[in-house]
Amino acid sequence: MTTTDPSPAATARPSLSAARERFLSGRPLPPGVPEEVLAAWRRARFFGVPHDLTEPVAGPPLPGESVLLGAARPVLDRVAPALGVDGSLLVLTDERLRVLWTAGSVPGLGGCAALSEQEVGNNSAALALRVRSRAEVHGPEHFLDRWQDVSAVSVPVLGPEGGQVLGTLTVASPLSAAGRPHPQGALAEATVAAVETELRARAGRGERVLLDAYVRAARGQNRAVAALDGRNRLVSDAAQRLLTPEVLAVLERTAAGARDTDVTGFAELPEGAGCTAHVTPVRLDGRTIGIVAALDPLADPAPQAPAASSPPVALTGSSVSWRHAVGRAVELARLQEPLLLTGERGTGKSALARELFGPDPVQAADAARDPGLGQALPAWQPGRPLLLRHAERLAQPGVAALNSLLDQHPDTRLVVTYTPGAPVGPCLERLLDKLSARSVTLPPLRERTEDIRELLSALAPRTTPGQPPLTWTLDALRALQLYPWPGNVTELAHVVRALAERRRATGPVRRAELPDAVREGPAARPLSPMEHAERAAILEALRRHGGNKARAAAALGIGRATLYRKLREYRR
Repeated sequence: MTTTDPSPAATARPSLSAARERFLSGRPLPPGVPEEVLAAWRRARFFGVPHDLTEPVAGPPLPGESVLLGAARPVLDRVAPALGVDGSLLVLTDERLRVLWTAGSVPGLGGCAALSEQEVGNNSAALALRVRSRAEVHGPEHFLDRWQDVSAVSVPVLGPEGGQVLGTLTVASPLSAAGRPHPQGALAEATVAAVETELRARAGRGERVLLDAYVRAARGQNRAVAALDGRNRLVSDAAQRLLTPEVLAVLERTAAGARDTDVTGFAELPEGAGCTAHVTPVRLDGRTIGIVAALDPLADPAPQAPAASSPPVALTGSSVSWRHAVGRAVELARLQEPLLLTGERGTGKSALARELFGPDPVQAADAARDPGLGQALPAWQPGRPLLLRHAERLAQPGVAALNSLLDQHPDTRLVVTYTPGAPVGPCLERLLDKLSARSVTLPPLRERTEDIRELLSALAPRTTPGQPPLTWTLDALRALQLYPWPGNVTELAHVVRALAERRRATGPVRRAELPDAVREGPAARPLSPMEHAERAAILEALRRHGGNKARAAAALGIGRATLYRKLREYRR
């Protein structure tokens, strides 16, 4: 006789449900609660999400025109009729987890306009957006009471250029004993694959139309023409000689805004640009998809004023997630109350904090060097803005000193930066809970890859007169946008600086000039910091030895079989 063991997920649910009740009531948790689930509950508490939320969440306003929804709707309309059989719900969100489209019905899931963790706590769509892969959340793993009997699987939708996340697709159903994998996970993945195929087809058409418009405008000798659509950039040799980083930034912004406004006419270029730019929109199926700019040098240019400085790197970026975070930080910084900036290392928390303070002299304290704040706080002058970096490294005396300062000087202009990840003690956790009502989370670079073009211009060293700015081939840009950037903007800055200092070639930077890890593209699965370092060492050894694996293995001091095995593991 054969027996079937119950699913691990099924047997774990009662204990996980009891653990959640203990968490909500502040009692000690039983052992065995998955760390990722506990971290998700803590984030929900950090964001102030009420676990008994009953009213539908009112999300941010939806865009007037959604490229994702336009490509996905034909696919979703074909899939939706199959949902009625099992009583499931199909949900499409954008990159900010705003709900664009729903079909079907599941108790407890109706009416939500947004699925961000800040609004509804742990859910599969937010998890899939963060890990950039299929994610599941079942029953009590959710934070909300209303989702305790719901299972959901979500898959991110990736864009055809750069692999940026455009949104998520979720299939939710009543909780069952089947546990993982979600029975409709294959349906979600197949639907996303069909949507991405449609996106690629539409993107391909747009690129061809942009190329045709560029070729028509560039006909004739030495015509200075640039064609841009926010992702691709085609620049003639004559235009390359006229373009400065400031002019290029204006054209990029014009291309990004062309979908919403009529841009026909002369672009407003910065003073001392040395040329004019006449802009013509490029249209496809009645929509503006980009621009063509015809550049003309000024016949008798006036003496040039000093070139306008580039915007600070801390404020550079036009992606929705970045502008939303910066706008929220600027809004909160206007009030004389503490502000908490959170995010991964290298996302620009400290740099943004200094921009928020403006020209005022700032007292800086670094908990990584002074965990107890015994050196920084005694030297602080009341009324002076205070920047506290690396709050995650605060020791208990430092937490107590900071709480005392806030009690004595509640109107202090204080910005605290915090990098989540390491376990925190109860004192620091209470401090973070206290600051969480006025917190902003900066998105990692891999979630705003559309900003990489602007960052490249802002991070490049200023060129000398007559020297062309650092430019990039489309292939190099694709590699930069596909790389996951574990060190975020800081890592990108190191790459740009190294290329600017070391390269001797002329013309745009080619993919072959990029560091090995960036040129080869990301691994097929998320890697630990140790694996990232190991993979980079292997790629560097292979580059030095012309791809000869036997010589690379010998140089690394490992067997050839070990080298092959590690390369296979990184491709999984």
